[in-house]
Amino acid sequence: MGLPVPRSLTSRLVVTAVALVAVVSLLVGTVTTLGMRAWLTHRLDSDVVALTRGGPGGGGPPGDAFGADGRVRAVFAGEVGQGDVVTSTSTGFQQTRLDADVLAALAEAGDEPITLELPGLGDYRVARGREPRDGLTMVAGLPTDDVDEATMSLIRLEIVLTLLGIVVAAFAGTAVVRRQLRPLTEVAATAHAVAELPLDEGDIGVTERVPDHLTDPRTEAGQVGLALNQLLEHVESSLSARHRSEQQVRQFVADASHELRTPLTTIAGYTELARRRGDPDTSAVALAKVEEEAGRMTALVEDLLLLARIDAGRPLAAEPVDLTRLLLEAVDDARVVAPEHRWRLVLPDDGEPVETTGDEQRLHQVVTNLLTNARKHTPAGTTVTVAVRPDGFDVHDDGPGFPPDLVDTAFERFTRGDASRHRSDGVGLGLALVQAIISAHGGSVALRSVPGDTRISVTLTAHP
Repeated sequence: MGLPVPRSLTSRLVVTAVALVAVVSLLVGTVTTLGMRAWLTHRLDSDVVALTRGGPGGGGPPGDAFGADGRVRAVFAGEVGQGDVVTSTSTGFQQTRLDADVLAALAEAGDEPITLELPGLGDYRVARGREPRDGLTMVAGLPTDDVDEATMSLIRLEIVLTLLGIVVAAFAGTAVVRRQLRPLTEVAATAHAVAELPLDEGDIGVTERVPDHLTDPRTEAGQVGLALNQLLEHVESSLSARHRSEQQVRQFVADASHELRTPLTTIAGYTELARRRGDPDTSAVALAKVEEEAGRMTALVEDLLLLARIDAGRPLAAEPVDLTRLLLEAVDDARVVAPEHRWRLVLPDDGEPVETTGDEQRLHQVVTNLLTNARKHTPAGTTVTVAVRPDGFDVHDDGPGFPPDLVDTAFERFTRGDASRHRSDGVGLGLALVQAIISAHGGSVALRSVPGDTRISVTLTAHP
């Protein structure tokens, strides 16, 4: 079973900081201890070498040599040796003869100081004199107790300081980290406030935002706050778009129901009339009216189905279309249908036909809808001009134009200038179909209308 892992960012940062302090303290303590012990051992070795040369203490009291208390000196003549150990007492120093076991251990000493364990005395740094005198070899040694005690004192001090440093680092690190992470806490509070908002229905405005002082992109917390604000703006715009879409769907269903109810009511009325009277003339009139209203409903349903298919992203045909020929035929048809209007077709100066790629049947429907709209909503004698451009075409008329309050919504579905919804004005899907079809072709439609100057510009991708 492993150690528990801190979950909060504050805990992880504090644990990391404390661990770094502990590791650094351990490394510094280890290096310091090793260096201090090496220096003390070197000093002790210098005193041992001096003793082998008759240095501090000579054969009497140890003097001020480092670690001299407990000094041993022995003289060897071949394999035979004798020596003594000097120890301190309450009255001074006492010299004690070395027994055979200690002398045997000292006999292993070399020219360089080494550590030996002398029986009954402990660990010593001992060395052999390098220059024998009169066939006698001097061996001297000093105890390592002072070095060991100094080293242990240093280790104890380092442990205390390390523990104290860890405690200080833990408290100071917690305070500093919490202070530095306070902006993230405020950002999280904003996120929690947004999470508590009811976003499942209605027109919801996400008004909560991260304060400006927490959106500085030069800091990590500021980057988080700025990203959250951008996310909230995106969510707010998406919710607004969803609400608008829901409202449009509701309005669309209401308008479609209204438009279908009128012909259905007419059909029901004429059917009831024919059933009650039963004479041939009344039945013929009723059947004609039923056929007319059925055709009207069929056209409406087909337009709605086309809009639904385009909204669903179904691709249209992509084939070469001679836009010039299509417009020419549409203008000729309009002259026959509405001879009381003046119809003009303006071709490019170079006289070259303009071609595009798309669904010819749907593009023909676009042109027909635009010309029909111009014919129905302008008085007799109005001049309607269709101008062919390399990237599309314009439909211009000098009629009264669109009502000012209708210009911005002219391409919305079921939009009509006549609020009474008289059937002779259509159902308000003509321009909506125009925009939907052109958008499906990757183009755009623009409207500019003032009294005496109304222009609808259709832009397509031209292919010479």
